[in-house]
Amino acid sequence: MSLTELELPGFRFHPTEEELINFYLKRIINDDKIDSNTIGFLNIYLYDPWELPGMARIGEREWYFFVPINRKHGPKGRPNRTTRSGFWKATGSDRQIRSSLEPKKAIGLKKTLVFYGGRAPKGTRTDWVMNEYRLPHGHKMQDHDIVLCKVYRKATSFKVLEERAMIEEDAAKPYLASAAPHDESQDMLVSLESSSKNDMYFKSCEEENHELLGSNAFVEPPKFSIDSLSSPLWSTGQDLWTLFSLS
Repeated sequence: MSLTELELPGFRFHPTEEELINFYLKRIINDDKIDSNTIGFLNIYLYDPWELPGMARIGEREWYFFVPINRKHGPKGRPNRTTRSGFWKATGSDRQIRSSLEPKKAIGLKKTLVFYGGRAPKGTRTDWVMNEYRLPHGHKMQDHDIVLCKVYRKATSFKVLEERAMIEEDAAKPYLASAAPHDESQDMLVSLESSSKNDMYFKSCEEENHELLGSNAFVEPPKFSIDSLSSPLWSTGQDLWTLFSLS
């Protein structure tokens, strides 16, 4: 029965790197019996990283697997780390894992890889990380193409999450503006408000005229025409102007 089946209260599987290599990896390669069944075999490259937590035998934030190395071109070829949706890309150089009892002795190598969505050489970097542990070069069991992998998700800071949210919000603004339906009722409301303001303005002008002219709200000025030049009043006014000019 595995530890996961027992559900031991307070149990957390969090081995050190030295324990992963000396106790787990070496024993599996050497066909030594391991009492617990906490780490299983799985070709993780047949799956995407977000599928792996459900396939691990144990783990909450870190998931462990014994992985057979799948090489591209024969036993000496490069490992094939391509999945259905992306690929695992190594970052930096391999780091030596040293014994706590003999610090000068390298007991294993650690390779750190990051998952990229898409196809190489291009791709989108994700926050999925994998540590691949293997035996060092020159070890008598080195030829066994089995490694131990720890998969986890890198913690994202709150500042980075805020920046991502702001970028996504800015990118969505043009789309939301173009996709927003045109509200004809709003246009009608604006038109009614404008008409109402005009009516109030003319009514105010009419009331002012009433106050200035009494009951005659609007006094139309006399119309001027050519016929008015022949009027007796016009002739009399013209004669008077002549007399004033001569005097």
